[in-house]
Amino acid sequence: MAEGQVKHWRVTYNDIHNLIRNVTPSLAKDFNPDLMVAIGGGGFFPARVMRTFLREITENKSLQIQAIGLSLYEPLPGTSQEQIGKEVVRTQWISPNPGKMLLGKRILIVDEVDDTRKTLSYALTELQKDVAEELLKYPESDREALRAATKFAIFVVHNKNKPKLADLPVGTPYYAGEEVEDVWLDYPWEAIHIEEHDRLAAADKKAMA
Repeated sequence: MAEGQVKHWRVTYNDIHNLIRNVTPSLAKDFNPDLMVAIGGGGFFPARVMRTFLREITENKSLQIQAIGLSLYEPLPGTSQEQIGKEVVRTQWISPNPGKMLLGKRILIVDEVDDTRKTLSYALTELQKDVAEELLKYPESDREALRAATKFAIFVVHNKNKPKLADLPVGTPYYAGEEVEDVWLDYPWEAIHIEEHDRLAAADKKAMA
């Protein structure tokens, strides 16, 4: 590989499915979410897979997934070149009154990768703001119990072992399917020709064996 060339690591649907299957029992035991918030677009498929496993091994058979849209690297209408990679842009939120949906629940935020941590930090901070705003609608005597009952956790398929550019609050439950080096992850939903993607993924694994 030429010096300075970014190394690509191709991930298959089966890889993701199995990573999620392996981590779900401990996540269910320790946190057992009653609401999932998927960060679009990379968090949609992992959230759907995890929901299947969580419904199988917990009593929450009606576990819901809500979606938020955040963009850090994609060019969007109205954004400048300078914003790409530096500023998280909100494109979609869970509802016009998100705090009502979140208050008193154990919420699992799901994304495909923890790269710089900017997106995860933004999502958690903004959802916590929604909860704080909703709490103001309740008598002060009720707020502490509702605040304590509202908990957030993070799940990512891959965590890149690299310096992060944002933080998560100390004590936030954090689950990753796999720790990886700072490589460019090629996910299957980004592939045009999935058979070729899978062939190259197999070659990646063979080369690393």
